[in-house]
Amino acid sequence: MATPQISRKTLALVLLLVAAAAAALSPAAAEGDEVLALTESTFDKEVGQDRAALVEFYAPWCGHCKKLAPEYEKLAASFKKAKSVLIAKVDCDEHKSVCSKYGVSGYPTIQWFPKGSLEPKKYEGQRTAEALAEYVNSEAATNVKIAAVPSSVVVLTEETFDSVVLDETKDVLVEFYAPWCGHCKSLAPVYEKVASAFKLEDGVVIANLDADKHTSLAEKYGVSGFPTLKFFPKGNKAGEEYEGGRDLEDFVKFINEKSGTSRDSKGQLTSEAGLVASLDALVKEFHSAADDKRKEVLSKIEEEAAKLSGSAAKHGKIYVNAAKKIIEKGSDYTKKETERLHRMLEKSISPSKADEFVIKKNILAIFSS
Repeated sequence: MATPQISRKTLALVLLLVAAAAAALSPAAAEGDEVLALTESTFDKEVGQDRAALVEFYAPWCGHCKKLAPEYEKLAASFKKAKSVLIAKVDCDEHKSVCSKYGVSGYPTIQWFPKGSLEPKKYEGQRTAEALAEYVNSEAATNVKIAAVPSSVVVLTEETFDSVVLDETKDVLVEFYAPWCGHCKSLAPVYEKVASAFKLEDGVVIANLDADKHTSLAEKYGVSGFPTLKFFPKGNKAGEEYEGGRDLEDFVKFINEKSGTSRDSKGQLTSEAGLVASLDALVKEFHSAADDKRKEVLSKIEEEAAKLSGSAAKHGKIYVNAAKKIIEKGSDYTKKETERLHRMLEKSISPSKADEFVIKKNILAIFSS
């Protein structure tokens, strides 16, 4: 009897499903997370095997866990190439049986599992990447050093304060801190993420000043407690108190509202980036106009775009060019160009080039709506 033949399409589908299933079963860390997330089904497959493991048992709502997270991530990134050591974590809200099994009663609990053993030792040291690395190196006979991560926070001094903070072309958020201040230490990793989120914005500066070291500046701006955050917008260099929340999302929302930026907490541009309200209204008129009337509306768009300044002026040019291309190539231009930009964004490109493409996609979406 003849063997049934499987079509290429069916075979491709089967292979795709197999790959997806394998990916789902893999205990790989989440994208952008160097720490291996363990579950009830993967814990024994990874821990107690042919490498030692440092495991953090945590709860998502735990404040101390959140404070530890950037340090633990830094540790995992540094030990990424150390084949004899695993840096992992377990969400005890989600995987209660694992945490119960190892006597976890508070968060975060950090335990060391020697190679080939499921009998852990509790880590009692400091919760910094450096202290954790020293402990792991001692237990595993490794020699890994914590990789230095470049900071996006601008460090101010008495010599540089005025040139940075009083620059009329910049919106500047300044943290006045003291090295010994516990609240300042807790804020530090969040503040670093804020700076990273806005590092591509030419008009925004996230900075800090050691107020213990530069007391005259702290006194000048009425700083009496730490951390004190002050915002110095382009139009008010006397400064204004920042009184918002101290979560990453709070800072991002504040900067976006004050500076007219459109970033999310990861520094990615939102769907609002690049849009200009006065031009959007004209695009609606352009979109509904008959073909023989579109040049008249284009003239209005050009006239309005010429009034813009700063980054808005650059965005205005994109509006004008898009309208010209639609008149020249037809309404299909927006769809084809959007697809091209989407393909480009999937490639490995610089962050600044990605920003450029996202802004253009956002503006083309207005012409398509």
